Amino acid sequence: MLVSSILSTCLRTLIALTALIVGFANGVQAHSLDEVNAMLKGDERYFQPIDKSAPAFTLRTADGRIMRLADLSGKIVVLHFVYTSCPDVCPLHAEKIAEIQAMVNGTPMKDQVSFITITTDPTEDTPEVLRNYGPAHGLDPVNWLFLTTTQDQPEDTTRKLAEAFGHKFALTDDGYQMHGTVTHVIDKQGRWRGNFHGLNFTPVNLVTFVNALTNNIERPHHEPETGWWATIKGMF
Repeated sequence: MLVSSILSTCLRTLIALTALIVGFANGVQAHSLDEVNAMLKGDERYFQPIDKSAPAFTLRTADGRIMRLADLSGKIVVLHFVYTSCPDVCPLHAEKIAEIQAMVNGTPMKDQVSFITITTDPTEDTPEVLRNYGPAHGLDPVNWLFLTTTQDQPEDTTRKLAEAFGHKFALTDDGYQMHGTVTHVIDKQGRWRGNFHGLNFTPVNLVTFVNALTNNIERPHHEPETGWWATIKGMF
């Protein structure tokens, strides 16, 4: 029974990914973001749709480069928070992101998506630790970055950023951090579009959501309509 269930899940994932790839190859019209949101609300219990500006950040890569959220404009961002000494949930979360990354990178979406991991323990997560963490958990540096604080930022900067994304922290006596496990998705305009909570969501559902964001054509938020059609609509 267990083997049958695993095979069934793998088959559904393969079919969904094949549909995505064929859609790209043949120029098939992708489902709109509204359609995908409606589908996920019914099919993915761990999905939370959001539509607001993502918390901005200025952080540092393992090799010392400054990285701002604004620098990722034009990319879909799949973002999560971990700390590398976490013994249980964080490595599992990283491996879940690696699974999703492998799916995305098997499609033409690869160049449109950036995967961002942010440490909530910048004191212990040194540049060397950051560099080694991704490969140890299957993450491909081709479109993945592990970010930490800059040299002049307070030690709790990334924890406050995580709180801005809705996380709550509790520090244990033995130095562990208790916080939520959430994968955040940000669109090409820097708007926070969705959360996938925990580790039990279906990876292909997140990939489908990312696909909708790469194809969805929307008027930028707060940009007024112009032209003759806007004038006509304004008459009514």
